[in-house]
Amino acid sequence: MTEAPRLNSSGYTPIAPGKIATVVTHLEMRARAALRPERTPESYALRRVPGPDLSWYRDLYRRVGENWLWFSRLAADDTALALIVHDPAVEVHALRFRSRDEGLLEIDFRRFPEVEISFLGVAPNLLGKGAGRYLINRAIENVWGRGPSRLTVHTCTLDHPRALEFYLRSGFTPYSRSVEIADDPRASGLLPRTAAPHAPMIVR
Repeated sequence: MTEAPRLNSSGYTPIAPGKIATVVTHLEMRARAALRPERTPESYALRRVPGPDLSWYRDLYRRVGENWLWFSRLAADDTALALIVHDPAVEVHALRFRSRDEGLLEIDFRRFPEVEISFLGVAPNLLGKGAGRYLINRAIENVWGRGPSRLTVHTCTLDHPRALEFYLRSGFTPYSRSVEIADDPRASGLLPRTAAPHAPMIVR
């Protein structure tokens, strides 16, 4: 087995073909932020889905996250996935739009009073239509109504180009960065090769 290159903290580090690398920004909110105005709140509804069906969950996760190379939940087998999303301290919510689930909000309370937004995103047809703001406002209301000490979230350079700005404008503050290197989920067929054209595959 070839040893992975050590990360160069002052320059470039080669990434092997078939791998992806991203810079992750970790953010926190230590006091409830003011909610940003919503443009079309009447168009959306949020429903909690306790113990979600795994096929339903994977379908929504894929539709929301495919273009941003979300893959961790798709790589998990049924046992590993159920261990997370069926935990009573992990809340899965679906954004309803025109009688269809079009967004995902997953909040992890397992380390309360610290709480994490594990996933927040909307299907491509709702991008730029206020759905993300609706979701983050509902998340802030949900979490801060329970008296946490801190709410965290993370985003990365594979996400929507305005994702970091979105969280900053929503009241989060960055507190650390990390580099994540993983197998490209398109190389294994976990995601289609057409996914995330902003991060082209490199294979040999």
